[in-house]
Amino acid sequence: MTSQLPASLSYFRHGMIGATGWSSCHSSLWPRLLWIIWVWISPGSSAHQGTQPHSIKIEGDITLGGLFPVHSKGPPGIPCGEIKKEKGIHRMEAMLYALDQINSDPDLLPNITLGARILDTCSRDTYALEQSLTFVQALIQKDTSDVRCSNGEPPIIRKPERVVGVIGASASSVSIMVANVLRLFEIPQISYASTAPELSDNNRYDFFSRVVPPDSYQAQAMVDIVKAMGWNYVSTLASEGNYGESGVDAFIQISREAGGLCIAQSLKIPREPKPGEFDKIIKRLMETSNARGVIIFANEDDIIRVLEAAKKANLTGHFLFVGSDSWGAKSSPILDQEDVAEGAVTILPKRASIEGFDQYFTTRSLENNRRNIWFAEFWEDDFRCKLTRPGIKLDSEKKKCTGEERISRDSQYEQEGKVQFVIDAVYAMAHALHSMHLDLCPGSMGVCEKMDPWRADSCSTTSAPSTSTAAREPGSFSMRTETLQDATTSSSTSCPIPPPQATGSSANGPTTYDSM
Repeated sequence: MTSQLPASLSYFRHGMIGATGWSSCHSSLWPRLLWIIWVWISPGSSAHQGTQPHSIKIEGDITLGGLFPVHSKGPPGIPCGEIKKEKGIHRMEAMLYALDQINSDPDLLPNITLGARILDTCSRDTYALEQSLTFVQALIQKDTSDVRCSNGEPPIIRKPERVVGVIGASASSVSIMVANVLRLFEIPQISYASTAPELSDNNRYDFFSRVVPPDSYQAQAMVDIVKAMGWNYVSTLASEGNYGESGVDAFIQISREAGGLCIAQSLKIPREPKPGEFDKIIKRLMETSNARGVIIFANEDDIIRVLEAAKKANLTGHFLFVGSDSWGAKSSPILDQEDVAEGAVTILPKRASIEGFDQYFTTRSLENNRRNIWFAEFWEDDFRCKLTRPGIKLDSEKKKCTGEERISRDSQYEQEGKVQFVIDAVYAMAHALHSMHLDLCPGSMGVCEKMDPWRADSCSTTSAPSTSTAAREPGSFSMRTETLQDATTSSSTSCPIPPPQATGSSANGPTTYDSM
């Protein structure tokens, strides 16, 4: 069975490569608007640009953008916090791995190299919006007619690379905010983790697609689990924002339709929680102490702090959590607080572990992975050591990194649950580009003039032919934004993605449940 790409990926419509969405066809209104946004935001961000590495840039004939939560949210006034090993580094490295595989494949985009510009969202939607303006910078028309150098000569302005599509983001709130900017310039976006039902609205998010099912399926799985457990009285807890609130709303709606389930409390974690906020949340949950089951749709940082607050209140073993895919199979939320999380059941879309990625990632070292500007920071966190830097005194409490450490051998390693979907998203974009190349550059090797983003002068749009299956393990995949049954937005299909799978945490390791 084959199916065509969605409208937003039909050669990425007329806003992608080979289109005058980048030249005369594009109205000047949106570039002017975005230039105003760029000028307004940039000065406020300059304070932290010198301390935080900005982006990974990999040269190529065609450049893809990437958005990953490499760091957690920082405290007030600081955009970025601690590094996120699994949700950030694993997923970001999955994009690099997929690019390597595609660039070495003689049958996919032959003689065309895919490059990348990868940015850190720092798990914050407003910061991600600021970062994503990098992707449209090349499309913003800047008037430099009055600008002169000190010698009176006009400036030589280096054109930034044009990003033809974006992989990401992770959090739904981030994807929604970024999608509203990218659609103005008709830049396609494929998310590997955003599951908010709101993103299924193709009228509002016509240049957005995703390779994961929406939250309504997670919510249904959670209701099935609660009923299988024999519970009839639970509380819900959501992170403020599209992901958490829409997920809990879906759970409440489905539970009402199913009947026999009462909601004791429905609490919300503020976007910027004040000190002591999580202690108050645990205290409120204890007001209905008989509702020991807690349905939690929250981001990873909030989950960690909820568990910390429960442990601090000596409530280990009291709550039984049913967590969404932001918890999934990740070990970081329960690190050093496994006792309070014991018995939790978490949801994760059914996936296959990519053996090739394991081989790739476990052989990464400080020497062979210099392209990842955040890898040294990951290294220190993963091996709990400190790298020596000129002029900086080594912390006496931490051992010195030797550089001979190895992932998996000297640290715990398990492939993060969304790695497969990152790879799927990159391959979907690559196959769309490949189909475009076959149509616009027949018989030509490499990027022809019609596909050159700097020379495009045609407004024609063509429907995309079906693409072949991504040549990688575990085989084929199906990309969609709506239902499991109707995979209408596939870049290649042999079967739809199976329903979500629930994974339970216990002292003896993960337990798998068929949720539907």
